[in-house]
Amino acid sequence: MSEIQDRVQIRPSWKKRVGREFEQDYMQNLRQFLITEKQQGKIIYPAGEDIFNSMNLAPFDSVKVVIVGQDPYHGPGQAHGLCFSVKPGVRIPPSLVNIYKEIHNDLGIAISKHGYLKSWAEQGVLLINSVLTVEKNKAGSHQGKGWEYFTDAVINTLNTERSGVVYFLWGSYAQKKGKIIDRTRNLVLQSVHPSPLSAYRGFFGNKHFSQANSYLEGVGKSPIEWELPQL
Repeated sequence: MSEIQDRVQIRPSWKKRVGREFEQDYMQNLRQFLITEKQQGKIIYPAGEDIFNSMNLAPFDSVKVVIVGQDPYHGPGQAHGLCFSVKPGVRIPPSLVNIYKEIHNDLGIAISKHGYLKSWAEQGVLLINSVLTVEKNKAGSHQGKGWEYFTDAVINTLNTERSGVVYFLWGSYAQKKGKIIDRTRNLVLQSVHPSPLSAYRGFFGNKHFSQANSYLEGVGKSPIEWELPQL
């Protein structure tokens, strides 16, 4: 393993599969872009140690469900490396409020009072954004800089080496990202995005959470406990 790969703080189960991506030109360019942005005084979210949280909290062999987001929250104190999730004490974002409403309607689970989804990740839910960094207060500012190639490699590796995984593809962006997934070996659940702009056009009532658990049990895996622990 190269010196570059050694510096990257990703779980070994992921590093041995996607570590070579850090040697690629696109990743070297992305790294230089992030360094330059910080040198110019720009604030980048999430913090460096949190960028790969989605993979560090859900080892490769434990992944049961994949939720694909777009890019991190761009407000102070929100992003911590898990899509849709915010740190404890931070106001629950509107899309996550709608996710909680659907879980409640689908499974009868009480709506959480916080937006910290770490317990999902620790059960094998890969909460991965397509783009893993963003500039403060500038949504989508790091799109097209190279992260998409890396997260494509993550999804492609899962698709190649694993089966019996549930993929939640909410919105056209995630659905395009998930086109490579083998639907004969996995369960792909699609709907509009949970954003307040679209949730009423098919996210509410999609019953993705109960469908995911039924599928997991059908392939001999334990279901996800979607109810979040109190903080």
